[in-house]
Amino acid sequence: MLYIFLGCIFVLMLFALYMLKLANENRVVEHDLQFEEFPNSFGTVQIYFISDIHRRIVNSKMIRSVKADFVIVGGDLAEKNVPFERIKENIKKLKTIGPVYFVWGNNDYELDYHELDATLLDLGVKILDNTAVVFESGNGDKLSLLGVDYVGSSRDRLDLALLDSAESSFKILVSHCPRIIRKIETKHRISLVLAGHTHGGQVRFLGFGPYKLGGLQSYATTKMLTSNGYGTSLLPLRLGARAETHLITISSSDPEK
Repeated sequence: MLYIFLGCIFVLMLFALYMLKLANENRVVEHDLQFEEFPNSFGTVQIYFISDIHRRIVNSKMIRSVKADFVIVGGDLAEKNVPFERIKENIKKLKTIGPVYFVWGNNDYELDYHELDATLLDLGVKILDNTAVVFESGNGDKLSLLGVDYVGSSRDRLDLALLDSAESSFKILVSHCPRIIRKIETKHRISLVLAGHTHGGQVRFLGFGPYKLGGLQSYATTKMLTSNGYGTSLLPLRLGARAETHLITISSSDPEK
């Protein structure tokens, strides 16, 4: 009986180590997305998207493997008791790829968010707080990158972000919480939404978890990529929802446009 008990303990320990390994993977998942409305004058645009870092230290080797035009941090950059020095080091690593844009997640408010706000601004991070930035090609075509505050606390103001964008532009919306999709209307002409928050359920048994597995979904006129996230919440364990970051390449599906 003792041997059976010890055997069960050993198996459980191995299983926990496996879940810990999954939680600390450094994956870059590549997505090649084409849109008819994307202006050819931009050629291709590459975005590195990382969400839900929480307590993790961003892996330097993973970052060195990435080439992109800019970086988007999709919220939950940190959480309660994460040292600000760790946050700074993570941002500095991400900035070696390109300019960094950030939206607030629910766990970011567990810190002194005024200090976090000041830290990000000091590091040159652009905070998309119900605002937008507009990029213009040499031909005058425009791309708007919009960001909203955390949906779950009713801080989000999609209307303000849309006002800050260019009306006749290709629009990408970043929201920590994927529930923003319920507020998007066809008239908003938002082509792509990037979100995180759910961790893909983080721990899934037999394919079931508290949230859907991350991935790409298509709606009426919008595609939404929800990430499983890079870090974890509560316990540093994963099962059936691997840690991930994303390299997104956007181009036009209409070569004549």
